[in-house]
Amino acid sequence: MGIHVIKMPDIGEGIAEVELVEWHVQVGDEVHEDQVLAEVMTDKATVEIPSPVAGKILALGGVPGQVLAVGGELIRLEVAGQGNLKEAAPTQAEEAAPAQPAAKPATAAQAAPQPTKPEQPRVELKVVAPAARPAATPAVRRAPGEKPLASPAIRQRARDLGVELQFVQGSGPAGRILPDDLEHYLTHGGATVASGYAARHDEQKIPVIGLRRKIAQKMAEAKRRIPHFSYVEEIDVTDLEALRQHLNAKYGAARGKLTLLPFIARAMVVALREFPQLNARYDDEADVVTRYGAVHLGVATQSDNGLMVPVLRNAESRDLWGNSAEVARLAEAARSGKASREELSGSTITLSSLGALGGIASTPVINHPEVAIVGVNRMVERPMVVNGQIVVRKMMNLSSSFDHRVVDGMDAAAFIQAVRGLLEHPATLFLE
Repeated sequence: MGIHVIKMPDIGEGIAEVELVEWHVQVGDEVHEDQVLAEVMTDKATVEIPSPVAGKILALGGVPGQVLAVGGELIRLEVAGQGNLKEAAPTQAEEAAPAQPAAKPATAAQAAPQPTKPEQPRVELKVVAPAARPAATPAVRRAPGEKPLASPAIRQRARDLGVELQFVQGSGPAGRILPDDLEHYLTHGGATVASGYAARHDEQKIPVIGLRRKIAQKMAEAKRRIPHFSYVEEIDVTDLEALRQHLNAKYGAARGKLTLLPFIARAMVVALREFPQLNARYDDEADVVTRYGAVHLGVATQSDNGLMVPVLRNAESRDLWGNSAEVARLAEAARSGKASREELSGSTITLSSLGALGGIASTPVINHPEVAIVGVNRMVERPMVVNGQIVVRKMMNLSSSFDHRVVDGMDAAAFIQAVRGLLEHPATLFLE
């Protein structure tokens, strides 16, 4: 048997270091060739690291959240054959050291050279590979600060039931807690549902690692470098919503259902023809603003791991259904962690929507180095005065932010008013 050392591979684009996001194995596991060992993160994209050989895990080279250099040791395996790690020759001091007296004569079996016990990692693993679940599962105890993996729906159900997910064993990928795991814990795990009024004294420290760390760094950088100003305008989307419902009724079965997002994207594309200074990126180190003819629209997307911004490239070249289908594809790739680096970079302006949770107004943070972001608040029915009559209309606010270094307040307001005019008279979206 030999030892094979897997080093952090060069994943291209001049990247010198990555952040370790998650282990998919633990010490003692037998792995096969091409099995995924770990996930690492570059600027935005998550990359899976497969095993080039089969063997048994001896040691792991870090903990989630640790930054690893390309070429550094990632993992050690015991493999059949010689392996790629050569034992170092003994030093002169080791050769000159006197032999320790033996307490008693060694037997032949004891005299035989014993294999060196591999050094164990100095840190406790925080993610374990999923294992078969027994019929009666005791409450699992995770390491302090370790956050159990679960969807927002499962977390809400656990809160409703008074269950601490910290003690629920997950059977999904990377130990993710699935709906069946929660039910199994309640049925077989000996869990007692706490009263909603019971006093609590627990604390939980959550390491800011992986995508969450990247988001924090990105937001801090944007607010530090960009002097934001925001502009909020309300829009009457009654006619737009009527058009959307008509198109869905007539073409939805064949071409897919439309949300408001592709209409707003179309309005931005048309309005940016008149305001190209907003479809731009500002290199504030070189003092150069680059304006783009193509509208590469970043679409802020919430995932289980945090906010991501996949890019709808060349939004100006697609119709409503084309943009809708591409946004759906990108959102699914982002939420599943399969979006590529190219799909998460290169946007020229961003659209952010909180959907039904959109509130009355918001102050979105610009996606640096862009100079503008358009935020969509929820649509509500409100009484409005139209031609001297009080009528019920569907209203929606746009809350947008701009980089005041390169965008004047007048231009920002005029751009949003242009978008408003297009959405309130939706036929104008398609006039050329």
